Amino acid sequence: MPSSTTTGTPPSTDGTSLSHGLKQRHLSMIALGGVIGAGLFVGSGAGIAAAGPSIVVAYALSGVLVMLVMRMLGEMSAAYPSSGSFSAHAERAIGPWAGFTAGWSFWVLLCTAVGLEGIGAAKIVSGWLPGTPEWAWVALFMVVFCGTNLAAVKNFGEFEFWFAALKVGAITLFLVLGVLAILGILPGTDSPGASHLTDFLPNGGEGLVIGLLASVFAYGGLETVTIAAAESENPVKGVATAVRTAMWRIALFYIGSMAVIVTLVPWDSQAVVDKGPYVAALDELGIPGAGQLMNVVVLVALLSAMNANIYGASRIAYSLVERGQGPKGLGRVSGGVPRIAVLASSVFGFLCVLLSYWRPDDVFAWLLNMIGAVILAVWIFIAVSQLRLRRRLEREAPEKLAVRMWAFPWLTWVALAGMAAVFVLMAREPDTRVQLYSTGGMILVLAAVGYGWQKARAKQ
Repeated sequence: MPSSTTTGTPPSTDGTSLSHGLKQRHLSMIALGGVIGAGLFVGSGAGIAAAGPSIVVAYALSGVLVMLVMRMLGEMSAAYPSSGSFSAHAERAIGPWAGFTAGWSFWVLLCTAVGLEGIGAAKIVSGWLPGTPEWAWVALFMVVFCGTNLAAVKNFGEFEFWFAALKVGAITLFLVLGVLAILGILPGTDSPGASHLTDFLPNGGEGLVIGLLASVFAYGGLETVTIAAAESENPVKGVATAVRTAMWRIALFYIGSMAVIVTLVPWDSQAVVDKGPYVAALDELGIPGAGQLMNVVVLVALLSAMNANIYGASRIAYSLVERGQGPKGLGRVSGGVPRIAVLASSVFGFLCVLLSYWRPDDVFAWLLNMIGAVILAVWIFIAVSQLRLRRRLEREAPEKLAVRMWAFPWLTWVALAGMAAVFVLMAREPDTRVQLYSTGGMILVLAAVGYGWQKARAKQ
């Protein structure tokens, strides 16, 4: 297979290849806002309830793992910009079957996530407007974001720019108010000091494990920036900038906000789970209308994730087809946009919504379990690909190493060990064990199909 199939798409001049319509400001804000996902706002409450104040340690540990993964992905994406991102890198480093497996499993994950985020956003809006059907709101959101992604890549960029700006502004304000309250200088509030931190491990190591697993999956979505970089004005610079700033973004927004929340609010407060940790913290400060204000931010986070996941799914599908690993129709590009891939990704997402209504206890539950550990499988493909491609780059094209993995190869092996440890922890917990086995089954099926396809191609 020619190597050009995984190196990205040249700038479009006739509208039949991907455009380069994303500006550096789009990419910078996508990278910044991509860190602040719905998982942080919605899913962190259960982690706090299980781990207590030690949730800060859980987010720090998983944050280190994510930073290593992003650094590895950044190294490869700066050297080989591609809308297929890690899928294209896996094909180049390991073989076509690996690119096929990583790409299509991630496509299923993103499309299912679109449906889940649509349901979450619809619940918030129907709560504001009682009596309105949730499915109608989901349909509206799907139409809007499918439409923006069909029009031009700069539309996706503009939506994400403003969504990200609102999320960054909201969480920055939250952190400022929280720190002022902790220091005792916020008017009308008394500093809690360290009174809520005394029982650091309330549920022992088991609680920390549950918090760690919850935190790992809250980091999903960071990969979108390396997919989007292939359609930016300067892919290499864009990836390098985004990856180099990943460390302080993760430390500030994730670990910092968890530290503020568990300092302000008792970890066992029912409000942390019922209202969400951010709303509970703002209520603790006595800020009027905090709950509804944070609901607006959560809604924006969910809509932003829908927009980004439709984009990411369509580009992954396009890249796979471009490399001969999917139905040719999905690779058709017009106006610089893979419109059939956008439509297919949106339809699959809406089908997931319908399944949640029609078969919530069997088919939809099975689908959710199947994608439960996909992100970990993708991270393993990233680490193995980086181990192989780094040596090749040093030998053949060292000038392409605009971003370098720290302490190579030792930290790559540390990251792989960390991923293996997460798998072991998932196997120990009944709730995550089913996800691990279901995802493993899907990965094995895709790998077998991909390997069979690879063998068939080799005989031609």
